[in-house]
Amino acid sequence: MPSVWSNAAAALLAFAAFAASAADKPVNITADLPAVEVKHEGRAVRIERNPDNLNQIDADFALTSRPCPPYCVQPMQIAPGVETIGELEVLDYLRRMSAGDGGIMLIDSREKEWLQRSGVIPGAVSIPWNELHPAQAEPGAIADILELRFGATRSGNLWNFGTARTLVLYCNGIWCGQSPTNIRQLLALGYPAHKLKWYRGGMQSWKALGLTTVELKPPAKPQAPK
Repeated sequence: MPSVWSNAAAALLAFAAFAASAADKPVNITADLPAVEVKHEGRAVRIERNPDNLNQIDADFALTSRPCPPYCVQPMQIAPGVETIGELEVLDYLRRMSAGDGGIMLIDSREKEWLQRSGVIPGAVSIPWNELHPAQAEPGAIADILELRFGATRSGNLWNFGTARTLVLYCNGIWCGQSPTNIRQLLALGYPAHKLKWYRGGMQSWKALGLTTVELKPPAKPQAPK
């Protein structure tokens, strides 16, 4: 029987052979798409995959067995009518946003601690799950977000979402409940399901593909229209 050491040596040789064969090979997003230019906080950002063929995922996203609850596997469909999307669809929404489509918003639903640790997808804005949760948000804060940031209108207690933005929401990954919480809260407020898109893979999938992230500045406090 082969020894543990011989198995380990064979594994090392196999990895070395892979490293030699993979070195300096191009890392496109798709076969004919090397990168996507988007805007983040007014500046151009090039989203591409890490060109190092031996790059590995960040340690924060390498854990496989986070305790559940609260880090439980999320379903593929979070709610009826809410579309689950992947990286290419996120990139398409970002391209449309960067081309001037103001009817779309990419939302990072994670708490601030995670933003500092792992950055955000370029073009995203931070609206943590607790800012849309009635038990967590400050009085009037949810209404301000709906009106000033999402473009909804209201008459008395009735909300009209006809002109509201399409929201693309994500958090840390398929084990993260922060963007699902935001989506469920928005649905409870009457936000149309077809205007909510869920990037289920979130930062773990984004990082696993070596895609570009950026640091996020604290958002300015929304001002009422004059």
